[in-house]
Amino acid sequence: MKLNYTFKDKSLLELALTQSGIDSKHNNERLEFIGDRVLGLSVAGLLYDMYPNENEGGLARRHALLVSTNTLARVAADLDIGKYIKHGHMTGGKINHILANTMEAILGAIFLDSGFESARKIIVDIWTELAAAEIIAPKDAKTALQEFVQHHDSGALPNYVYHEPTGASHNPEFTVTVTALNKSAEGVGPSKKAASLAAAENLLKILAI
Repeated sequence: MKLNYTFKDKSLLELALTQSGIDSKHNNERLEFIGDRVLGLSVAGLLYDMYPNENEGGLARRHALLVSTNTLARVAADLDIGKYIKHGHMTGGKINHILANTMEAILGAIFLDSGFESARKIIVDIWTELAAAEIIAPKDAKTALQEFVQHHDSGALPNYVYHEPTGASHNPEFTVTVTALNKSAEGVGPSKKAASLAAAENLLKILAI
């Protein structure tokens, strides 16, 4: 693993790498909960410092992108975390979510192992380059899709259909179908928001062809 951190309590790292699919009691879900908050605050502070002239909306869009499942999965892949994860099934559409969840859990484990400042330094070290990659604040996929649709059909709006969640109650999987301009696409995610964003992103790819 390429993470530039040495754990004092190795059991925290072991727990962070253990998915609920392999151990329903002793897994990384609680660490993921903490890591999500540590990441969110650290990235917010980073963006506040990096973009002193940007308004709240611009900062929020950058923040959403930098803490998204895709970005977290990319970071985890770059750090070779995938090969160390203890999982039940890591196939298909679940790969990115498992990588992202594990990345958050590791950040939560660092927070518990050494405190907020140590976790923040790790995050700043990794996320600064990612935060600098976009010169203009990006739009989230749902906003981008809505603007694309209205540009091609004034007054039209994408239609989102939310399906019943599947999977275990403690780890549900949501599916959303979005339709616009006579085309449809599905998105899957651990929440309705994540699934709808994934659906919008998938439909944008179809419409852009």
